[in-house]
Amino acid sequence: MENLKTVLLWLWDILQWPIIETADTRVTPWAILYFVVLVVVLLWFARRTQRWLAEGPLLRVRMSESARYSVGALIRYLILLIGLLVIIQTVGIDLTTFNVLAGAIGIGVGFGLQNIVSNFIAGLIIMFERPVKIGDRIVVGGVEGNVVNIGARSTTVLDNDNIAVIVPNSKFITDNVINWKYNNNEVRFRIPVSVAYGSDARQVEKLLLEIAGEEPDVLKLPSPAVRFIQFGDNGLLFELRAWSSSLVDRKGKLISQLNFLIYERFTEEGIAFPFPQRDLHLRSGVLEVRNATEVTEALEGGSK
Repeated sequence: MENLKTVLLWLWDILQWPIIETADTRVTPWAILYFVVLVVVLLWFARRTQRWLAEGPLLRVRMSESARYSVGALIRYLILLIGLLVIIQTVGIDLTTFNVLAGAIGIGVGFGLQNIVSNFIAGLIIMFERPVKIGDRIVVGGVEGNVVNIGARSTTVLDNDNIAVIVPNSKFITDNVINWKYNNNEVRFRIPVSVAYGSDARQVEKLLLEIAGEEPDVLKLPSPAVRFIQFGDNGLLFELRAWSSSLVDRKGKLISQLNFLIYERFTEEGIAFPFPQRDLHLRSGVLEVRNATEVTEALEGGSK
């Protein structure tokens, strides 16, 4: 028992050795260990508080899921800021003695950590203004997918391949952002259709409207529409405009379904699809045209 007491006293003496000592501050291994434990507890408490608010009191208020998350995240950051200041004072570290260090950190933030600070501020702006919310379908910087998480530094976007893309929050402030679900889930899709010259344009319009009406993922209201766009180089160009709310996240599927139906129906009705055609004009000389079979026979006869 005496040996254990001696070992404990020896460890306590080691933990009390000063690592940094100033006129008003004395940093020891024990203070560092105490600080780390308190910070871990603070992080756990802030996270649990955010979850409790989102799933408890805020759930009883008429707020959307993204709004509850934003409020919970802001409260969590506030708890972390206040708690960290309290912990530093509790450990016995006098912040006034680190004015020079704070100045150096400020310079580092201004230069080396500029992007991190801008992303953090952009994250706060996103949470306050809410131009992008969890569950929105967005396109930013060539990335398209659903927003699954909005953090302090970055936003996680999940694409249709189930690949998570981490986008810095500053992108949502400086770049153009397409939000497919900003107002609601109803989005209009445009499907180009080209038919050969000589086709009945009114029949094409009628068939396209019938096809859109038969597709279950196309909304009846707003109703589909057909536009005769232009006389193309190879055929008549139409555009089927159909609204959908169920396949906003999978627009490729809706376009594919409509294209299958259009091809099958037009083939049944005898409406031809155009293909590239070019007219060749010879200003002078003579162009010899020979049958492919004759050329093959001539080559075989020459080889013998």
